[in-house]
Amino acid sequence: MLKTNNVYFFDSVEFEEIIHYYIDSGKNSLAKKAIKLGLKQHPNSVILRLLKAEVMIFDGELDKASVLLKEVHAIEPTNEEVYIQQATIFSKKDKHKEAIDTLKIALSFTDEKADILSMIGMEFLFLDNFDDARLSFAKCLEVDFEDYSSLYNVIYCFDMEGKHTEAAEYLNNYINKDPYSEVAWHQLGRQYFVLEKYEEALKAFDYSVLIDEHFVGGFLEKAKTLEQLKRYEDAIENYKATIELDDPTSFAFLRIGECYEKLNNNILAINYYKKAVHEDPLLDKAWIAITNILLIEKKYTKALYTINKAIEIDEQNALYWRKFAQINLKLELFEEAIKGFKECIKNKDLSLEVWVGLADVLCYVGKFEEALKTLLEAKTYFTDFAEIEYRLSSIYFIFENTHKGKLHLIHAITINYKLISIIKEQFNAVYLLDDVQQIIKEFKESSL
Repeated sequence: MLKTNNVYFFDSVEFEEIIHYYIDSGKNSLAKKAIKLGLKQHPNSVILRLLKAEVMIFDGELDKASVLLKEVHAIEPTNEEVYIQQATIFSKKDKHKEAIDTLKIALSFTDEKADILSMIGMEFLFLDNFDDARLSFAKCLEVDFEDYSSLYNVIYCFDMEGKHTEAAEYLNNYINKDPYSEVAWHQLGRQYFVLEKYEEALKAFDYSVLIDEHFVGGFLEKAKTLEQLKRYEDAIENYKATIELDDPTSFAFLRIGECYEKLNNNILAINYYKKAVHEDPLLDKAWIAITNILLIEKKYTKALYTINKAIEIDEQNALYWRKFAQINLKLELFEEAIKGFKECIKNKDLSLEVWVGLADVLCYVGKFEEALKTLLEAKTYFTDFAEIEYRLSSIYFIFENTHKGKLHLIHAITINYKLISIIKEQFNAVYLLDDVQQIIKEFKESSL
């Protein structure tokens, strides 16, 4: 009809069906044409006017829609759809309190109370009023006990307030009325998990998968709970169940790998980590997990490959750069190690280990001036740390600045004499200097 421009006569109900079809199909331009034709044939149709207002709201013509709704209200002041659409306009204007008040009026004119109560709950959520939102969603469940969307929303409100004990109580009461609700058992298990009541959580998840043996979420949460109970073999079986029931996920492969790693089966662990990155090449956690095992096995060349994969995914992760530096040190790729430590600092890893690690590599390759600059910068974060003072002392002695070398050495010894090993092991030539030996001797004598 609309494509050929042929005009036929339809009654208002038929127009309503046509318009709903176009709206549901996302064909708003055709819906507008149908509304225009419909109102031409049925200018007094309240339903068609309401549909016109709905399309206006969708297009952002809120003020025009509001004017039209006032006209409809004058004709049918008890039509709940008028209030629902006006509430939608208020909501889009961030006037959520006005939306709630308007929806409460709609409640008195409708038999479909659950839908409006759910809308009221959502408006309370926009206001971060989780108590009233929860009460609204709970009322939905009083109307329709199997409205799982509202059940999820009730629990979400408890979660947002950190009321996990209260959520568990609510779910137990719900289960007393419907003991065969796998959704309720699953949600109960999640609350016990957060409360670290893992045995109770496990029982709840057991019930959820007994009721519905194809419930992937139940098996997944059960597996996570078994991990917490250190029952890794059982956890693996449940993760594998999720893979059999649904498409494989990188998360399940990753968790299976971690379970095998905790069982000291690194071969199978790496096998599943590889499956994880095959499923999701951008899963940096799996690349890091592989890297960690390769480091333990001293397979540094392979570890360098996998850490680079992780860095490609998240180049601002300081932990990854620290591992990158450590691996390159093992491979004696010192310039790359320097790059790794510098990237750590660039990405806000300002830990003492990073500063001294960078300084030590710089010293090893003979870049003493840069090492000195690094240590002086580190000193602004770590005042009176022997690890820094011993290194500063050694570099100043290398530069033949005996005065500063002595000052930093005395300060370092005063802080922690045991760390004199830093000079002895890393700067042995400095350690053997007469000035250094004299300071050590004097400290020992004064300590007697």
